[in-house]
Parts: sequence; C-alpha cells; structure tokens
Amino acid sequence: MGADIIIFIIAILFGIFLYWRESNGNGMYRFVNKLVNSKELQMAADSKKGFIYQQAFLPRLIFVVTVVLIAALIVEFFTPISIFGSYLGISAFASFAAGTLIGTYVANLVLRSGQVLEEQSESLEGKFDNAVEKGKDFIEDLKSRDVKAVEEAKEEIKAEPKSKVEEKSARDRLKDKGLM
Repeated sequence: MGADIIIFIIAILFGIFLYWRESNGNGMYRFVNKLVNSKELQMAADSKKGFIYQQAFLPRLIFVVTVVLIAALIVEFFTPISIFGSYLGISAFASFAAGTLIGTYVANLVLRSGQVLEEQSESLEGKFDNAVEKGKDFIEDLKSRDVKAVEEAKEEIKAEPKSKVEEKSARDRLKDKGLM
C-alpha cells in the first residue's frame, strides 16, 4: 500500500509537469494534427490546444492512459520488472494513470487561478483603495455622530425639568394623604 501512495504522488507531479509543459507549447500536438488531418481539418494557427491542455475529459483520459500503457509496455519488455504479471503491477499502473489525470486537473486549477489573479490584480487594487476610502469616511462619520449624540444628550439633560428630581416618592405622597 505504501508503494501505491508513493506512485500516486509521483504520478500527480508527473501530470502537473505534463500539463505545464504542454501549456507552454503544443508542437507535438500540431505535428500529429498535420499528419492525421487534411489541410481543411487542421487546427487554427493561433490555437493552443494540446493532448492535455484545453482538452475535454475523455480525450485527456485516453491520452494519459495510452501514454502510461506505452511506458508500462516498454518497462515490461526491456527490463526484468513484470508490471502486468501481478496484481501489484496492475495496481501501480492504475494508480499512475489516475494520479497523472488528477495532476493535469490540479495544474489546470493552478494555472487558471494564476491567470485570474493577474487579470484581476489591477481591479483588486482599485477595489481595495475604494474600500479603504469608504472605511475612512465611515470612521469620520462615526466620530461626527458621536459628537452630535453627546451634544444632544447634554441639551436634553439641560432641558428636563428639575421637578422630577425633587419630586417626592410615591410612599411619601401616600403618607401625606394619610393613606399610609
């Protein structure tokens, strides 16, 4: 089980490497496209599409499994390691294929988030500056409201009649009336 986890992590890193490499240039895909397709069906000159980069799930899955299968066959025939001779070899093959596929999606997420951050960085600075200015205005407004509230409270205290303070309690009034 430990070897499968190590193979899986290595496969994720390999998938990230494949995606990153193909996002920088798609020369191999262009070459295969020219060999396979007629002039009318060939991809546009400005297209960045590759075997993995900007592909849907199924073509990406087929490419990854094919590459891993070819690599496993080469290892099987040219080395004494028997990949397809045991359950552990087949498990390692499946782990490597799944990890590579997951690695391509992880790399896609990282590259897209980097592009979004680059595109939004200028607008984020403007939004941040705007938020700081609104915060300063809000604090100034709170300070002026506090001063106004204190002044209004002082005026209310001055305007209240002092008779309430000097009034007798209910008990004293009842005693004065002789009811207590």
